[in-house]
Amino acid sequence: MCGSVCADTLCVYDLGVTYTTSVGVGSPPTQYTLLIDTGSSNTWVGAGKAYVKTSTSKSTGQKVNVSYGSGSFSGTEYTDTVTLGSDLVIQNQSIGVASTAQGFSDVDGILGIGPVDLTSGTVANNQPVPTVTDNLFSQGTISVESIGISYEPTTTSSEGTMNGELTFGGVDSGKTTGDVNYVPITSTSPASNYWGIDQSITYNDATILESTAGIVDTGTTLIMIATDAFQAYEKATGATMDNTTGLLSITESQFEKLQSLFFNIGGVQYELTANAQIWPRALNSTLGGDSSKIYLVVADMGSQSGQGLDFINGFTFLQRFYSVYDTTNSQLGLATTSFTDATTN
Repeated sequence: MCGSVCADTLCVYDLGVTYTTSVGVGSPPTQYTLLIDTGSSNTWVGAGKAYVKTSTSKSTGQKVNVSYGSGSFSGTEYTDTVTLGSDLVIQNQSIGVASTAQGFSDVDGILGIGPVDLTSGTVANNQPVPTVTDNLFSQGTISVESIGISYEPTTTSSEGTMNGELTFGGVDSGKTTGDVNYVPITSTSPASNYWGIDQSITYNDATILESTAGIVDTGTTLIMIATDAFQAYEKATGATMDNTTGLLSITESQFEKLQSLFFNIGGVQYELTANAQIWPRALNSTLGGDSSKIYLVVADMGSQSGQGLDFINGFTFLQRFYSVYDTTNSQLGLATTSFTDATTN
């Protein structure tokens, strides 16, 4: 049960194409539904529910602007008390209060848990903004500046299922079935600015993506790979492009022949089974898809490899592996879970 492991655990909700959590802001706290994003680092509210000012709300007077791959927000920076779960209380956390926001539905904003450098230039004074994890560490609430994330594959068509957790300052070993294997953050730019790693990908013993840099991102739904790798995957699987969803589609007989994808990260092979490569069929409607079709979760980044950011391991990858984002040691960890080989899709 989420929240029973230790005081530093935060429950996570699966909304189909995003993962969210409830975050309290102010004193007494108002609860906001925030998208969990390791691919950005500003925490902000106001896209849906309006910001409620309390005695702990203080405007810095600074303007804040952040652009994302599929949206943006602008507004004013405040500092306020932020409460994560039942016991993680952060004093004087910088938050953005949106006056305008585009591209966000069903959420009130973002919980940004990427590296702090991503905040540079987002606030008018141009100073980096400490993230919630930075402040939990600097205020002595957690002893290691890290986050462990457990996501589980969706098994129901009802959105809003509580089936994940964030653990600040540690690893929930009850969610893993093996050791957490760590790799250093890649030195290749621009992936190095994010939770970036180096990996290669093989399918049916053939390399479809040579060792290159990319990122691990809870804010991305799919597994995105460079165009040349995507075309190799498309050819190897025999999949065809579905114009309605923009995803690859395969037949039932092709699915029966689908081989595992292997992600080589730091000398460790992470197997993404055939079942893990398809979108949950019970959730096809969330993509505007046909309930009788089988869609693949590997998609085209839209650029050739060699750009310094040639893949994004989105949450469809993270539903099969436990992930750890360790700022203290500048590393990212992955471990197998009981869902690595699940056939839920």
